[in-house]
Amino acid sequence: MSIDLKRELITQLVESSRLLRNYIDHRAKTRGTTRAQWIVLFRLRKQEGLSQVDLADVLELQPISLVRLLDRLVEHGLLQRRHDPKDRRANRLFLTASGRQLVDDLDSLRDSIASDVLQDLPDAAIKTSLKALQGIKERIKVLADPPGDIAAK
Repeated sequence: MSIDLKRELITQLVESSRLLRNYIDHRAKTRGTTRAQWIVLFRLRKQEGLSQVDLADVLELQPISLVRLLDRLVEHGLLQRRHDPKDRRANRLFLTASGRQLVDDLDSLRDSIASDVLQDLPDAAIKTSLKALQGIKERIKVLADPPGDIAAK
């Protein structure tokens, strides 16, 4: 593959990612939430009981960056912090009934966004794109955190 093609692919990935984030932000606002809140709610539905530190790790965020977001979700009655019985310093995160209902309602929005954005793309193209994007993601992780780079952690 030529360097020009590689440059164009990177440019398209960056631009598409930005546009998709903005589109999702706009659509999430119509449901009274934000993309960041939505991501937290979806992750906790899959893995309720995560600690704040573990959730930050899964979402690839700094724990301090997550605290305000979690505070807002608690204030809105969507999330509960419960003390970890094994570690007094840690909190475990659980969806409330309202949080669970909201994340279930957001499934239809996610489906709508996927249908709108991927309209007319054949399944084969989507599968090929997924495989390529997963490979790119894994490569970026390796490049961003090379083995033996303990000082960066």
